[in-house]
Amino acid sequence: MHLEELLLFVLAAVAVVVAVRWISERTGLPAAALLTLTGILYAYLPGPNAELDPELILTFLIPPLLYNAALDSSLIDIRRNMRTVISLSVGLVIATSLLIGAGFSLWVTGATLAAGVALGAAVAPPDPVAALAVGRKAGLPNNLVTLIQGEGLLNDATALTILTVAVAAYEGKGFTFTNAVGVFTLSAAGGVVVGIALAWVVRLLRPLRTDPLSANAISLAAPFVAYIGAESIEVSGVLAVVVAGLIIGHDAPRYATGASRLQTSAVWRLIDFMLEGLVFLLIGQQLPTVVDELAKYRTSTIVIALGITLGVVLLLRPLWLVLTQLLPRSMHTRLGGEDAAMEGDSPASRRKREKPLGARESVAMSWAGTRGVISLAAIFTLPVGFPDRELLHFCAFVVVLVTLIGQGLTFGPLVRRLGLRANQNDLARERNEARSAAVQAALDQLNDIQHQQHDHVEDHAIENMRQQLEMRLQRYRKRLDLLDKADSETMPESPQYEAALRVRRAVIDAQRDELLRWRDAGRLTDEGLRGLERELDHEERLLDRRG
Repeated sequence: MHLEELLLFVLAAVAVVVAVRWISERTGLPAAALLTLTGILYAYLPGPNAELDPELILTFLIPPLLYNAALDSSLIDIRRNMRTVISLSVGLVIATSLLIGAGFSLWVTGATLAAGVALGAAVAPPDPVAALAVGRKAGLPNNLVTLIQGEGLLNDATALTILTVAVAAYEGKGFTFTNAVGVFTLSAAGGVVVGIALAWVVRLLRPLRTDPLSANAISLAAPFVAYIGAESIEVSGVLAVVVAGLIIGHDAPRYATGASRLQTSAVWRLIDFMLEGLVFLLIGQQLPTVVDELAKYRTSTIVIALGITLGVVLLLRPLWLVLTQLLPRSMHTRLGGEDAAMEGDSPASRRKREKPLGARESVAMSWAGTRGVISLAAIFTLPVGFPDRELLHFCAFVVVLVTLIGQGLTFGPLVRRLGLRANQNDLARERNEARSAAVQAALDQLNDIQHQQHDHVEDHAIENMRQQLEMRLQRYRKRLDLLDKADSETMPESPQYEAALRVRRAVIDAQRDELLRWRDAGRLTDEGLRGLERELDHEERLLDRRG
């Protein structure tokens, strides 16, 4: 493919991603499923087709996607639910791999345990992108979002390590159970160490991160440095990326400037949007390739292999969730169950931690196991000559398709049918309590400043600031009173508040129109317009979108 053709191909893919997002926003259908179906449709049309290169996916696409997901996750919430997350991202992945391996060795003609375990490792880790995108639109509770995020961040490392062990077993490289455990432990521990080391280095670069452009450059380089650094010493690159992202995201409010955070967040949203869209298109385009590879297999063999793979993937997850719920509380593996008390926990956060998942939450979690590109990239890394390689490709692709399209299209309606929604009242109360505490801290700081030596001009500035802060504190306390009086879990309506938002938006629009008239009349330069527009943009971002 010539450079001009490649450019046109990429531009067409970008156009499709944007168009599908527009359709998704207006129909409520998940973009991931629509893009995958679009990729399948395109694959059977005449013209160039993109082949999945596993090394390219694992090196250039997975690190930034995982890193951005880690930046948006809560290290505190994941740590609070760590035993639950490990149960899903390690225990369930291992169980899925072994069960599919056993099923293949027993019932698929000519298949080996190593081949089945390799397939099981590839299809075991859910890709939470589709489930989270739909779940957030449907108002999925925060505790379920945390579990899906934590599982999705950590399960790839488990799966890829098991896949490596399965390939080593096939190649006869001194494989024993002890060696397998040792490889897994060393890979995981090494990945964690590399991730922590990179986060520490990024923290040392704090002087450079005050400049938004430098902060962006460091942020974009971080996932690739973590992945390549870890893989170069043969430890888990994906775990290094995740650990680095979690720590850096946790530290960002302390070490990054406001301008850097705003710009870095915008850049990562764009990268995430484009990469996810291209990945799902790429998944759909692989269908002709994997189907063409099946010519040498009997239909009965394909059906049995598919039945085992889909059966384990779809049935083991809900069974695992139910059994984990039934474990004794003292084992601390009950989903949403009690964990060691953490310093600084509020009573509200302790209540959230101690509350186990109910039947509705378990059903939602069972249906949140959509698979994605990591499953295809993993299975495509199998070396040429690996037993039943083509059959494994097909089984992995069907699992991705069934979960991504089937579960992806039905997850939102299921969440709504189950009546699972985040308590918007509690979320609003938490934010307003935090705002009130922050304003009170600012007032305390003003008192300290006032006791220091200063002139009359500073006195006037302190008094003006005090009046603004006291008005803001009064506004937050009024909101809290309104929330306390509300009976439902939804946000109470405040006609005065909604009217104030509409007025502020109208005022901002009027200012923008006047600035444009000044620019068009030659009374204001474009540079001056852009600076003033940024001020209005930041003011508009502070407004509640409900208005």
